[in-house]
Amino acid sequence: MKHGPRYHVKPRRRREGKTDYRRRLRLLRSKKTRIVVRKSLRNIRVQFIEYNPDGDRVIASAISQELKKIYNWKYSVSTTPAAYLTGLLAGKRAKEQGIEEGVLDIGRQKPTKGSRLFAAMKGVIDAGIKCPHSSEIIPSEDRLLGKHLNKEITPTVNTIKNKIIGEEGGTK
Repeated sequence: MKHGPRYHVKPRRRREGKTDYRRRLRLLRSKKTRIVVRKSLRNIRVQFIEYNPDGDRVIASAISQELKKIYNWKYSVSTTPAAYLTGLLAGKRAKEQGIEEGVLDIGRQKPTKGSRLFAAMKGVIDAGIKCPHSSEIIPSEDRLLGKHLNKEITPTVNTIKNKIIGEEGGTK
Protein backbone atom coordinates (compact mmCIF):
# COMPACT_ATOMS: atom_id res chain seq x y z
CA MET A 1 0.00 0.00 0.00
CA LYS A 2 1.29 3.45 -0.87
CA HIS A 3 2.12 5.94 1.79
CA GLY A 4 4.04 9.17 2.16
CA PRO A 5 3.48 12.91 2.39
CA ARG A 6 2.50 13.32 -1.28
CA TYR A 7 0.08 10.40 -1.49
CA HIS A 8 -3.62 11.35 -1.48
CA VAL A 9 -6.45 8.84 -1.08
CA LYS A 10 -9.35 9.68 -3.36
CA PRO A 11 -12.87 9.86 -1.90
CA ARG A 12 -14.58 6.48 -1.48
CA ARG A 13 -17.39 7.15 -3.99
CA ARG A 14 -14.78 8.20 -6.57
CA ARG A 15 -12.74 5.04 -5.97
CA GLU A 16 -15.87 2.91 -6.37
CA GLY A 17 -16.78 4.69 -9.61
CA LYS A 18 -20.11 5.93 -8.24
CA THR A 19 -19.62 9.71 -8.37
CA ASP A 20 -17.98 12.02 -10.87
CA TYR A 21 -17.31 15.00 -8.62
CA ARG A 22 -16.34 17.36 -11.45
CA ARG A 23 -19.67 16.80 -13.22
CA ARG A 24 -21.56 17.05 -9.93
CA LEU A 25 -19.90 20.38 -9.13
CA ARG A 26 -20.88 21.76 -12.56
CA LEU A 27 -24.49 20.71 -11.97
CA LEU A 28 -24.54 22.26 -8.51
CA ARG A 29 -23.05 25.54 -9.73
CA SER A 30 -26.02 25.96 -12.11
CA LYS A 31 -28.19 26.43 -8.96
CA LYS A 32 -31.05 24.68 -10.74
CA THR A 33 -33.03 21.74 -9.46
CA ARG A 34 -31.46 18.48 -10.63
CA ILE A 35 -33.65 15.97 -12.46
CA VAL A 36 -31.96 12.76 -11.38
CA VAL A 37 -32.75 9.72 -13.55
CA ARG A 38 -31.47 6.33 -12.45
CA LYS A 39 -32.19 3.01 -14.09
CA SER A 40 -31.75 -0.51 -12.87
CA LEU A 41 -32.54 -3.78 -14.57
CA ARG A 42 -36.11 -3.68 -13.25
CA ASN A 43 -37.00 -0.03 -12.56
CA ILE A 44 -36.61 3.58 -13.56
CA ARG A 45 -36.48 6.23 -10.84
CA VAL A 46 -36.91 9.97 -11.49
CA GLN A 47 -36.28 12.46 -8.67
CA PHE A 48 -36.20 16.23 -8.44
CA ILE A 49 -33.42 17.18 -6.02
CA GLU A 50 -32.34 20.55 -4.62
CA TYR A 51 -28.86 21.07 -3.26
CA ASN A 52 -28.48 21.75 0.44
CA PRO A 53 -25.08 21.92 2.19
CA ASP A 54 -26.42 19.64 4.94
CA GLY A 55 -27.59 17.09 2.37
CA ASP A 56 -29.57 17.12 -0.86
CA ARG A 57 -33.35 17.39 -0.53
CA VAL A 58 -35.76 15.32 -2.66
CA ILE A 59 -38.71 17.49 -3.74
CA ALA A 60 -40.62 15.08 -5.95
CA SER A 61 -40.06 11.48 -6.94
CA ALA A 62 -41.54 8.64 -8.99
CA ILE A 63 -40.52 5.04 -9.58
CA SER A 64 -41.78 2.89 -12.42
CA GLN A 65 -43.31 0.32 -10.02
CA GLU A 66 -46.01 2.92 -9.29
CA LEU A 67 -47.35 2.37 -12.81
CA LYS A 68 -48.33 -1.18 -11.81
CA LYS A 69 -49.67 -0.25 -8.38
CA ILE A 70 -51.61 2.92 -9.23
CA TYR A 71 -52.36 2.76 -12.96
CA ASN A 72 -52.65 -1.03 -13.55
CA TRP A 73 -49.74 -1.18 -16.02
CA LYS A 74 -49.58 -4.80 -17.25
CA TYR A 75 -46.24 -4.70 -19.06
CA SER A 76 -42.60 -4.50 -17.99
CA VAL A 77 -41.71 -1.39 -15.98
CA SER A 78 -38.18 -1.27 -17.38
CA THR A 79 -39.16 -0.37 -20.96
CA THR A 80 -38.99 2.93 -22.84
CA PRO A 81 -42.75 3.64 -22.54
CA ALA A 82 -42.61 2.93 -18.80
CA ALA A 83 -39.65 5.33 -18.46
CA TYR A 84 -41.60 8.00 -20.35
CA LEU A 85 -44.66 7.58 -18.11
CA THR A 86 -42.49 7.60 -14.96
CA GLY A 87 -40.90 10.87 -16.08
CA LEU A 88 -44.35 12.29 -16.79
CA LEU A 89 -45.56 11.29 -13.32
CA ALA A 90 -42.50 12.78 -11.59
CA GLY A 91 -42.78 15.94 -13.67
CA LYS A 92 -46.43 16.33 -12.73
CA ARG A 93 -45.56 15.99 -9.03
CA ALA A 94 -42.70 18.49 -9.36
CA LYS A 95 -44.98 20.95 -11.15
CA GLU A 96 -47.39 20.74 -8.20
CA GLN A 97 -44.47 21.61 -5.90
CA GLY A 98 -43.77 24.77 -7.93
CA ILE A 99 -40.74 23.63 -9.92
CA GLU A 100 -40.51 25.26 -13.33
CA GLU A 101 -37.11 24.14 -14.63
CA GLY A 102 -34.31 21.71 -13.96
CA VAL A 103 -31.16 20.20 -15.36
CA LEU A 104 -30.79 16.50 -16.19
CA ASP A 105 -28.42 14.47 -14.01
CA ILE A 106 -27.72 10.96 -15.32
CA GLY A 107 -24.73 10.35 -13.04
CA ARG A 108 -22.18 7.83 -14.32
CA GLN A 109 -24.56 6.27 -16.86
CA LYS A 110 -23.60 6.52 -20.51
CA PRO A 111 -25.74 8.97 -22.51
CA THR A 112 -27.01 6.91 -25.45
CA LYS A 113 -29.23 8.48 -28.09
CA GLY A 114 -32.84 7.34 -27.66
CA SER A 115 -32.26 5.56 -24.35
CA ARG A 116 -34.67 5.11 -21.45
CA LEU A 117 -32.90 7.95 -19.62
CA PHE A 118 -33.93 10.40 -22.29
CA ALA A 119 -37.42 8.88 -22.53
CA ALA A 120 -37.85 9.78 -18.86
CA MET A 121 -36.56 13.29 -19.60
CA LYS A 122 -39.13 13.61 -22.42
CA GLY A 123 -41.85 12.70 -19.91
CA VAL A 124 -40.64 15.44 -17.57
CA ILE A 125 -40.65 17.95 -20.43
CA ASP A 126 -44.17 16.91 -21.46
CA ALA A 127 -45.28 17.52 -17.86
CA GLY A 128 -44.30 21.18 -18.31
CA ILE A 129 -40.83 21.34 -16.76
CA LYS A 130 -38.15 23.15 -18.77
CA CYS A 131 -34.97 21.15 -19.25
CA PRO A 132 -32.17 22.02 -21.71
CA HIS A 133 -31.73 19.25 -24.27
CA SER A 134 -31.12 18.41 -27.90
CA SER A 135 -34.06 17.04 -29.86
CA GLU A 136 -31.76 14.44 -31.47
CA ILE A 137 -31.28 12.45 -28.24
CA ILE A 138 -34.97 11.95 -27.44
CA PRO A 139 -36.47 8.61 -28.58
CA SER A 140 -38.94 8.70 -31.46
CA GLU A 141 -42.67 8.97 -30.77
CA ASP A 142 -43.15 5.35 -31.87
CA ARG A 143 -40.66 4.15 -29.23
CA LEU A 144 -42.24 6.35 -26.53
CA LEU A 145 -45.64 4.81 -27.29
CA GLY A 146 -44.20 1.27 -27.39
CA LYS A 147 -44.98 0.41 -31.02
CA HIS A 148 -41.61 -1.35 -31.26
CA LEU A 149 -42.61 -3.73 -28.46
CA ASN A 150 -46.25 -4.59 -28.96
CA LYS A 151 -49.19 -2.98 -30.76
CA GLU A 152 -51.37 -3.45 -27.68
CA ILE A 153 -49.17 -1.18 -25.52
CA THR A 154 -49.91 2.05 -27.43
CA PRO A 155 -53.54 2.51 -26.25
CA THR A 156 -52.49 1.69 -22.68
CA VAL A 157 -49.71 4.31 -22.79
CA ASN A 158 -52.13 6.94 -24.10
CA THR A 159 -54.73 6.06 -21.45
CA ILE A 160 -52.24 6.28 -18.57
CA LYS A 161 -50.75 9.48 -20.01
CA ASN A 162 -54.20 11.09 -20.02
CA LYS A 163 -54.84 9.90 -16.44
CA ILE A 164 -51.54 11.38 -15.23
CA ILE A 165 -52.01 14.71 -17.02
CA GLY A 166 -55.71 14.93 -16.16
CA GLU A 167 -55.32 14.32 -12.42
CA GLU A 168 -56.35 17.32 -10.35
CA GLY A 169 -54.99 16.12 -7.04
CA GLY A 170 -51.52 14.59 -6.84
CA THR A 171 -50.92 11.08 -5.56
CA LYS A 172 -47.80 12.00 -3.57
